[in-house]
Amino acid sequence: MIIYPAVDIKNGRVVRLVQGKAEQESVYHADPAEPARHFALAGAEWVHVVDLDGAFSGTPSNWAAIEAISATGLKVQMGGGMRSLANVERAFKAGVSRVVIGTRAVEDKDFIRELAAAHGPRIAVGIDAKGGKVAVRGWVDTAEAKALDLARTVAELGVQTIIYTDISRDGMLAGPNYEAQDEMCASVPCGIIASGGVGCGADVEKFRDIAARRPNFDGVIIGKALYEGRVTLPEVLAFAKS
Repeated sequence: MIIYPAVDIKNGRVVRLVQGKAEQESVYHADPAEPARHFALAGAEWVHVVDLDGAFSGTPSNWAAIEAISATGLKVQMGGGMRSLANVERAFKAGVSRVVIGTRAVEDKDFIRELAAAHGPRIAVGIDAKGGKVAVRGWVDTAEAKALDLARTVAELGVQTIIYTDISRDGMLAGPNYEAQDEMCASVPCGIIASGGVGCGADVEKFRDIAARRPNFDGVIIGKALYEGRVTLPEVLAFAKS
């Protein structure tokens, strides 16, 4: 089980939103590379980065921050506005190890098939759910597609990793939706990364039960709980390894 500490970037700063709402923003760092350096020193191998400006506008804009985070030596998993081949290629050139496709995965299956064929494990699909349906364009809109149906479709297209977020839990520190994450693991062969709701170390411990039952459960993204001191990175890394 891999721990993915999160860095969400908006206007060049590290922020956390509540349920993806841009008007409910907390700023934690002026330099996005600063928390990444701390994560690396604490023993993390990966960092999950979201360009929120890109998620809302459709085009990433925080490339200097992405390059600085990549320079820390962490493997970077990046999403937010990755809706064109040019942006995917630019992300790889910036040092990103895995690119996360969200909105475009709903709208263009051929795009996903081609990326999966060309880049294999370096491509992930982010499925963000509101009431079981997929949210797109920075969670502003909701598509008609159901989360589980989209997951099965992208798995058939060759995608090897899915990041599944329950938006109702994101930034709330009230605990993840374990049932939804378990159902996702049971529905597709892809590796599943859980996101949304982790508020304490016990929440991460509970994911070990899923990991024990589901060999395709890959790991957990943790954001706000780290920034607000609800849990420490060494603590959750120890849970993950035990």
